[in-house]
Amino acid sequence: MNIDEFDSWLRLFPRPPLVMGVMNITPDSFSDGGSITSPEQAVIHAQKMLDDGADIIDIGAESTRPGSQPVPEEIQIGRLEPVLDALRSLTRRAAFSIDTTRAAIAEMAFDHGFAMSNDVSAGRDDPAMLSTVARHDRSLCLMHMLGTPATMQVDPIYADVSREVATFLESRTAAAVAAGIPAHRVLVDPGIGFGKTDAHNLELLRNLRNLAPTAQPIMVGTSRKGFIGRITGEPNAAARQFGTAATVSWSITNGCDIVRVHDVRQMAQVVRMTMAIQPRSP
Repeated sequence: MNIDEFDSWLRLFPRPPLVMGVMNITPDSFSDGGSITSPEQAVIHAQKMLDDGADIIDIGAESTRPGSQPVPEEIQIGRLEPVLDALRSLTRRAAFSIDTTRAAIAEMAFDHGFAMSNDVSAGRDDPAMLSTVARHDRSLCLMHMLGTPATMQVDPIYADVSREVATFLESRTAAAVAAGIPAHRVLVDPGIGFGKTDAHNLELLRNLRNLAPTAQPIMVGTSRKGFIGRITGEPNAAARQFGTAATVSWSITNGCDIVRVHDVRQMAQVVRMTMAIQPRSP
């Protein structure tokens, strides 16, 4: 899927689900930090994810695991710039997303042919993010997070987690549209694991269909996360494929449009099988 095909997909309703592969250019991400240390490795890994069935690849240079601290913008740029330069040949024929809360980094990625910015702060960390996406006529994913990565798992409390997340996503979608981003280019993410207990995460998964504003594509990222490890008893994040597969299949069945995953080949198979089982529209 290239950037033009991604843009066409955004206008569809209903949409065939997509697989987003995760690529972290960080030393400290929770399950794959430090695995990519050179632009050459990044290109090889990106090509493998595309070969394994990724429709879009999400690249980030700042860990947002629970307890993580912000990474200065200049350090993120230093990590990303050589990687983005090396990926130019792939971005001409495949869709890429930049995982960042900073407008300058999103702009750099857009200049390198990226299709989307994936912002865990939903455009709140950097006031220039929304206008930057609008000016470049690109897409933006808005995620719900309680607090910041450093504080989000410190006793998160909601009166009604599904209602509060849905209200937040509706509000941030309205802000993005008001800033000039076309409504069809705004995606939403309930932020599984971002300021939620295990019970909150499960409740959000049960209520996926009610979380997105009308017609907005919804992205879900459960891959290898801690709540899967606690429920299944698997302490090793990289070994949580079966638990992740269950959440991917559930999410696709319940209206998710994009699943964000580390194990692309396996989860692409889960998506294909899940879609084959579902009844077809007449």
